[in-house]
Amino acid sequence: MKFITNGLIIKEQNIGEKDKLVTALTESHGIVKGFAHGAKDIKNQKCAATGLLCYSRLTLHKSKDSYIIGDAKAVKIFSGLRNSIEAMYLGQYFCELAAAICPKEQEAGAHLSLILNALYLLSEQKRSPLVVKACVELRLMCLAGYMPDIMMCRECGEYEKDVMCFLPRTGQFICLDCYEKDESVDAKINLNRSVVTAMRHCCYADTDKLFNFTLPDSDLKLLNFCSEEYMRFILERNFKTLQFLKDIT
Repeated sequence: MKFITNGLIIKEQNIGEKDKLVTALTESHGIVKGFAHGAKDIKNQKCAATGLLCYSRLTLHKSKDSYIIGDAKAVKIFSGLRNSIEAMYLGQYFCELAAAICPKEQEAGAHLSLILNALYLLSEQKRSPLVVKACVELRLMCLAGYMPDIMMCRECGEYEKDVMCFLPRTGQFICLDCYEKDESVDAKINLNRSVVTAMRHCCYADTDKLFNFTLPDSDLKLLNFCSEEYMRFILERNFKTLQFLKDIT
């Protein structure tokens, strides 16, 4: 079986002297692994097109357990990411996150579009890295079926108070009054109105408006802490690139 699709290279591995094994997040088939013969040769067109964080037009041939990349042409190389260490490692973190959460052998256009938009904004320095990171984390969780229940307090139904508590183990809001009455709740993160609004925006906003918000740095850091903790509890894993990013920044 042969098909052509667009995909973002999220992992590359050298095989022998000339070949690569690459993992791509594709529009039509989600996460796929493919062998790119001769792709280590800089004179080969597939060399750049199968590089990490390159968005490419891929011709794939299905084999028993994997794919063969018969042709690859670069569509977009996010060269601006190299101008910032933070942006470069955020991009690699998004790749690791995609590999863990995006579907395999299924259509993944929404996932791919989200990460491509994020890489563009980072590459062109059009949005704060912390805004981009929180949006990607929370929206990817939503796309994967882990949308947090943050419309109102889980106990009394209150929509908004000066302080709302986020429960990362369950992905729910509980108001401070109800929290103080519920002895079963352990981990919580206190949020002000601005962070509550931003968190809802990340989950519920229209795609074309997703990255269109601003917050003070302190609130952005709190928003990112919420998204990280929620992923950690739900996915039950840590991400090496995220930890490295924290170490260098």
